[in-house]
Amino acid sequence: MDVSVAHFDLAQIGPEFIADPYPTLAALRRDSPIHRMADGSVLLTRYEDVQKVYQSREMLSDKTQEFGAKFGKCPLADHHTTSLVFNDPPYHTVVRKLLAGAFTPRKLAEFDPLIEGIVERLLDRVEDMGRFDMVEDFAKVLPTEIISVMLGVPEAERGKLRDYSLAILGALDPVVPAERLARGNAAVTEFSAILSDLIDHRRAHPDAGGQGEVLEALIFGEHDGRRLTQEELIQNCIFLLNAGHETTTSFVANAVGTLFDAPDEHRRLIRDPSLISSAVEEFLRMESPLQIGNRRAGEEIVLSDGTLPKGTYVHTSIAAANRDPDQFVDPDRVDLGRRPNRHIAFITGIHVCLGATLARIEGRIAIGGLVARFPRLAPDGPRVRLPLARFRGYTSLPVRVR
Repeated sequence: MDVSVAHFDLAQIGPEFIADPYPTLAALRRDSPIHRMADGSVLLTRYEDVQKVYQSREMLSDKTQEFGAKFGKCPLADHHTTSLVFNDPPYHTVVRKLLAGAFTPRKLAEFDPLIEGIVERLLDRVEDMGRFDMVEDFAKVLPTEIISVMLGVPEAERGKLRDYSLAILGALDPVVPAERLARGNAAVTEFSAILSDLIDHRRAHPDAGGQGEVLEALIFGEHDGRRLTQEELIQNCIFLLNAGHETTTSFVANAVGTLFDAPDEHRRLIRDPSLISSAVEEFLRMESPLQIGNRRAGEEIVLSDGTLPKGTYVHTSIAAANRDPDQFVDPDRVDLGRRPNRHIAFITGIHVCLGATLARIEGRIAIGGLVARFPRLAPDGPRVRLPLARFRGYTSLPVRVR
């Protein structure tokens, strides 16, 4: 086994891994698929193992113990132990059913024309600019507008949403500096205050929502007579921001970066726009915005290369699973027509992403619109990656359209 792989530890990763994690993940998948690290946790890199963990009801998402040790008593801990993603049944079941009212087929049907209008306005604006930053001027604006509509966030507050999302999600990395923790706590506090005011206003004005707004469904929705409390509403609205904002921003920007790295496939999509739906799946597979998940083994679990005892803390490498050669032919090659493409960018099992359909709609319209409007879209300077391990995206991606 290569020495760098033998001693690999998520707590010790540096900028080289963040820039290109895939060679290291491939070596781990081949030589150490159940990789134990210094703190006793394990990293899983095989598709079969990651999928089994996500589909098992015995693999727990509750992080009360871990977040208590990591954060102490603070707004970040309150948020991450209350929101949907880090909880298990029965709480998870109730909250998911209540949140699902915001993602019904009828509600999602409202978003196609809404997204098309936002994308058209963005395309017009960046065409006039000629040169722009794909992240700042396009990719982050779309989910900002969508989430703002869903939650009724006023114009004056919308510019803060990506900073809030990055600050809160950045605190989930394996190792978090004190300064990043402080930013995350401040983001939870500030956004909670905004949301509390919005929720109070909508309670008093239940008929004030517009097209695509879901706050009414979250406030007044019931499951077996149970409604979300004010605190649950606030924390799960923050969860909706995080689930739909940074991941969508990175999804769109990563897709553009992938096209630049695979010019033949870029030309293929220009020639055949009907590929956009399968292209969206390939973008999600190649550069999954969420790279690492976590579970704790509630019971012993048998995996492909060994058995994990009850209580084991597990890191699931979505990035490695989505490039597993046992699941995907020639996995490091971009193939915009790849079928089948059973990637797990949206996870699977009871925690499968609630907003997966909405994210696909956003990607199809936004990326398809960019490629159709700007066939000469090209890089216009060095790209800068997000300095995070758990999430993969860009902080800057300069481009030109002519």
